[in-house]
Amino acid sequence: MFERLLLPENHAIAILKKDHDTVKDLFDRFEKADSAAAKQKIIAEALTELKIHAIIEEEIFYPAVRAHVGKDIMNEADEEHHVARVLIAELDVTGRANDHRDAKFTVLSESVRHHIREEESDMLPKSKEVDLDFEALGTRMLKRKAELKAKGIPVDAEHKMVKASNGRDDTPARAAHRKAPKKRTAARKSAVRTKRRVSAK
Repeated sequence: MFERLLLPENHAIAILKKDHDTVKDLFDRFEKADSAAAKQKIIAEALTELKIHAIIEEEIFYPAVRAHVGKDIMNEADEEHHVARVLIAELDVTGRANDHRDAKFTVLSESVRHHIREEESDMLPKSKEVDLDFEALGTRMLKRKAELKAKGIPVDAEHKMVKASNGRDDTPARAAHRKAPKKRTAARKSAVRTKRRVSAK
């Protein structure tokens, strides 16, 4: 494991590690937050950070180190990004009940923490072995981050997919609950029994 303190601020790996620390801090703050308003503010901030971080990794960092790190590690990282973006897209949907929102963000934070652990213990140390100007790469990453903050974050495939479903059934348990058969009241059960007896005569 390497220490970020030994790397210049504009080193690509130092930038990624700093982003990781930022989102982990937001996850910790969410767990300690004691009001719904505070939690929603943290969620919004974390989603923006995660979207920007994923873009600079996918557009700039991952392509630069993919060949050296190996397809298995990189493919897994790609899939972990996809899973995170689906949850992010669902959390971005507004105008619906928030009964699962906190739970969905908790699952997102657990998934991202796992992804960070794998990157920092495996991918980033292997990346550091690449013969690459990491400060030039970091400068490109910082420029892209500034551009995304100034001009906005483009819509990804996962957001398009969630938008197409209008946010329906993004939580299977809730969807199953809505589709569950209604319980019969005592009066309705009695009416059904009477109807069956009449039909049998």
